[in-house]
Amino acid sequence: MATKKGNSKGPSSSVIAQNKKARFEYHIDETFEAGLALAGWEVKSLRAGKAQLTDTYILVRNGEAFLLGSHIMPLNTASTHEIADPTRTRKLLLHRKEIAKIFSVTQDKGHTCVPLKLYWKRNKVKCELALVTGKQLHDKRATEKDRDWSRQKGRIMREHNKA
Repeated sequence: MATKKGNSKGPSSSVIAQNKKARFEYHIDETFEAGLALAGWEVKSLRAGKAQLTDTYILVRNGEAFLLGSHIMPLNTASTHEIADPTRTRKLLLHRKEIAKIFSVTQDKGHTCVPLKLYWKRNKVKCELALVTGKQLHDKRATEKDRDWSRQKGRIMREHNKA
């Protein structure tokens, strides 16, 4: 039986970093996939999994989208000849229509654009963006209640299947 080369990894292995807080804090309205303009040392750091998306947001300026606040930790061996800035502003690669849509929606009150995750797609680094609206406190409580109930339900089902 022949298998494809590179198919040994699971689908979850391609995720570099996730913004779990964003799914809890916001209602996700629409998602986009964007490429990232990166330096060589950043790609090496991402291969090592040294990235964080906490407190990160998207800014649209002069018809271009930028990723602000993301933290890519430089490796000691990767960037020896240049000074690496771990929190530099990185350009997002999107189509003009997508940038225009993001810009127009984020001008409305209560709407913003946040990154959800960084992941590998073939040999490219992609960023999943989302147009979001903020959740109220009671919405956050409901999300937490649903999560707890699904966890409890899983425990009950496992115990029932053992017996």
